[in-house]
Amino acid sequence: MKELSIITDNRIGTLANVAEALGGVGINIEAIAAYEQGGKAIFRVLTNDATSARKSLEKTPGITGVVVSDVIVLKLDNRPGELGKLTRKMANRGIDLESLYIVSRMGDYTEIAVKPIEEHSEKVKGLLGVKD
Repeated sequence: MKELSIITDNRIGTLANVAEALGGVGINIEAIAAYEQGGKAIFRVLTNDATSARKSLEKTPGITGVVVSDVIVLKLDNRPGELGKLTRKMANRGIDLESLYIVSRMGDYTEIAVKPIEEHSEKVKGLLGVKD
């Protein structure tokens, strides 16, 4: 799955601009994380169409950067301590994460998106048994 990292000035309405740009071309937001850092608004978005989303966002005024990256989406048992177990395994193997967030909850499972720093991507895939 692909994640879009969107950078813009942190102003009132920037999230609305992003959401409208995507919705206006029929792209659904599957998951989103938003935060402020150093006067910039940073959005991490999973969509049903990363290529079209990127094209739309690059035309949106005020957006200074859009980066598309691979993320690993996996299911954890929906119970206390599961995220701690997973991230401890990663930490013990020296894996550095750039982002991690909940995508959905489905009954007994919580689906999460994990994005390691680029040079640790293969280590995470090996740990999780993910095949390309």
